[in-house]
Parts: sequence; C-alpha cells; structure tokens
Amino acid sequence: MKLSEALTVRGIPDSYERQENIWLLEHILNIKMFEFRFRQDKELTAEQQHAYLAALARLEAGEPLAYILGSQPFWTLDLKVTRDTLVPRPDTEVLVETVLTLELPEETKMVDLGTGTGAIALALASEKPYWSVLATDVYMPTLTVARENADKHGLQQVEFACGAWFAALNQLPEPMFDLIVSNPPYIDAEDRHMKDLATEPVRALVALKQGLADLETIIEQGKSWLRPKGWIVLEHGYEQAEAVRSFFEHKGFQSVRTVKDYNGNDRVTLGQLI
Repeated sequence: MKLSEALTVRGIPDSYERQENIWLLEHILNIKMFEFRFRQDKELTAEQQHAYLAALARLEAGEPLAYILGSQPFWTLDLKVTRDTLVPRPDTEVLVETVLTLELPEETKMVDLGTGTGAIALALASEKPYWSVLATDVYMPTLTVARENADKHGLQQVEFACGAWFAALNQLPEPMFDLIVSNPPYIDAEDRHMKDLATEPVRALVALKQGLADLETIIEQGKSWLRPKGWIVLEHGYEQAEAVRSFFEHKGFQSVRTVKDYNGNDRVTLGQLI
C-alpha cells in the first residue's frame, strides 16, 4: 500500500477522518505533514500497514485518537495520555483562560483536584512559574501520568498527592489556598452521551445526584481550604450552570458567574470567598 492509497482508506477529501489518517500516518511513519506531498509514492512496509489498519479499526470502534497516539495537545503542552486518564478536551482550556483573568497573588498557592493528565495544573504552572501548584488524584496510575507530564515539560514547582478530593490534603502543614480548580466527574450515569465515552475511565466521568455530587463536595468542603478572597473555579456540564451557581451562593460565595465554552455552552462556574 502506497502512502497516497493509505490516506484514502477512510473518509472523504478534506474531512476530519482524512485528517485523523494523516495524524496516524505521521505517528506510524515518523514523518511530518509537510512531507506527505513529496512522499505520495512511498510504500508502507507490511508492519506499518498492519499498524495503520489496526489503528483505524480502533478509531472505528470508538477509541479516542489520543489513546492510539499516546498524547494529546492541551494549551501549549503536549500531554501523555493513557487508558488511566481522560483525554483533555479543548473546552477545559476555558477554565485555564478564566483563572488567568482573576486578580490573584503573585505567589498564588493553588490545588487542582482530580488532575488526570495534569492538564489544568500544568497549563497554569507553565503560565505562572511563581505559583505553588499541587495536583491531586484518587488513582495512583493516573497521578503517575501527571507526574510524567510535569517532568516532560520541566514544571518542577508542581507537587502531587494521592487521595479523594480534600482527603489528599490532610498531611499538608499549611492547607490553605488562594485558588481551587477542578474538572471533576459531572455526568449522570444515565446520560445518553455515556455510550460515546465507553473507552474512557468511568470514575473520571460519572457522579451521583445527576452528576452534581462531586461539584457540591468541592464547593462545600473547599470553604475550609481557602484563604480570604480565594476562588473556586469548576468545569461542569452545559446544563448544570444554574445548579452550580445556586450551590456556590448558598454556601456564601460572592462574585459567582458562569463562563461559556468555545461552542457557546455554559462550561465553567466560579465563586470567591470573601
């Protein structure tokens, strides 16, 4: 099979499927996109052809491309992903953008709860080298991936702790933060979209109380971990903004507001403890 033939196995010209074909072939052949034009007649080896067709079959079965490639771009970083982590989504960058607009101390102390690949924590650490950043996760193999991503990008100011939400912080000598961020599980187990997410870890997707349980836990318990004028910034489902704002306000937070994602959906809600 020639490279030109491999590109046409799946999708129509200029489709997203064709772009995925290119990304796969870049990965398997270790070539860059600009080389494709000049190497259309290149013959794939039997091993390369087998790897390519097997990867396409995994895509057709619903597996995310990032699991096949082993990495996913997020913010300005290329992050390792495994089956122990969610694939970072572009909409989560809205949370990073929102945090960067806040008035916070120059040497902010922050925690990212349920860090996954480390996406939020590492993106903020890359922008704010004087911040003290702690990233937690309940599952040690996931936390290991986040550590590897921190090492890969030289973000040595990021520390890690294993545990469920604030239980991971019990050993800290000064457990007070200027900023708490999280992209927690927020999908209802009965949500129709779950069938499209079957290859990603359910523990990082699903929460009780129609997806609101973990969001409420972070807001309620977070008050005890915030310094005066500290912020909690949370990602949530597009239909959950009103409920999350209401819970923030019920717990005494001020300046509560919701930020929309790149598709115009409610995605991030934040509140400040005065």
